[in-house]
Amino acid sequence: MTTNPGSIRGVQVDVPLAPMTTYKLGGPAAWYVEVGDEAHLSEVLQSVSDDVEMLILGRGSNLLISDRGFPGLVIRLLGEFLDVTVDGAGFVHAGGAASMPRVARSAADAGRCGLEFMVGIPGTVGGGVRMNAGGHGSEISQWLVDAAIIDRASGTRVEKRVEDLGLSYRHSNLGLGDIVVATRFRTDPCGSLESEEQIREITRWRKEHQPGGTFNAGSVFKNPVGDAAGRLIDRAGLKGFRRGGVAVSEMHANFLVADEHATAQDVWDLIWAVRRRVAESEGVWLTPEIRFAGSFERSGDEHLGPEMET
Repeated sequence: MTTNPGSIRGVQVDVPLAPMTTYKLGGPAAWYVEVGDEAHLSEVLQSVSDDVEMLILGRGSNLLISDRGFPGLVIRLLGEFLDVTVDGAGFVHAGGAASMPRVARSAADAGRCGLEFMVGIPGTVGGGVRMNAGGHGSEISQWLVDAAIIDRASGTRVEKRVEDLGLSYRHSNLGLGDIVVATRFRTDPCGSLESEEQIREITRWRKEHQPGGTFNAGSVFKNPVGDAAGRLIDRAGLKGFRRGGVAVSEMHANFLVADEHATAQDVWDLIWAVRRRVAESEGVWLTPEIRFAGSFERSGDEHLGPEMET
């Protein structure tokens, strides 16, 4: 194994990551590799020593990368990991890098219902399984049958049933070294027009209630039990609240929108500032839903609250 991934087949050095995220922020990857099949992925995993940090990059829709970049190896799944098919029994087979909106539309085209909610989630299936993504009354755990996981330590593939994944609200038992490479979802039979209408309704709702056309990473905070993060942030009077080039959306308070002058540190600082003010006003410390990669400067609000997972 090597502590210098730059010597591994296909690895590039100092690759900009900002264009690969929806925030369009952050610095470069120390090392970056695109992997198109499981054989190449296993080769990469078995070639890198355990002390090298690793990040699996999907569509960058739920991710904040440090302005300093990511000091380890970034792996992007492409090729066969993008595949989506619907079999004769109505099961949808999707690679770990397949986009959830594509999965929703593929099922609808085949006259299958149940996965329409995915059209409103811009991430990948692998990321969706990892955080049990959901919306509009459904979530991954309700429809997932099983998933194939490759473990970083061994490079081997393991099939896990949905009940083995410990799925709960925005949570799974997958570790940082577990990579979702394939999934299988059940669906219900229906007319394609019925499914397409549900997809159109979800799309309309998003346009009316969420800030489209902006640099953001979707919902920033998990909803506390029995409440909504956006409602708490709004009630704390924080719509429009700003740190540098990033502000709380006036349309939906659980979205932080960045302008052309923003930095990733601005986002980090605003997340901490919102957490502290909601805690002071509402008595709740919000938990971020987005992931963080790389290191950030300490915010002036950090010493006042519990740590965030990074």
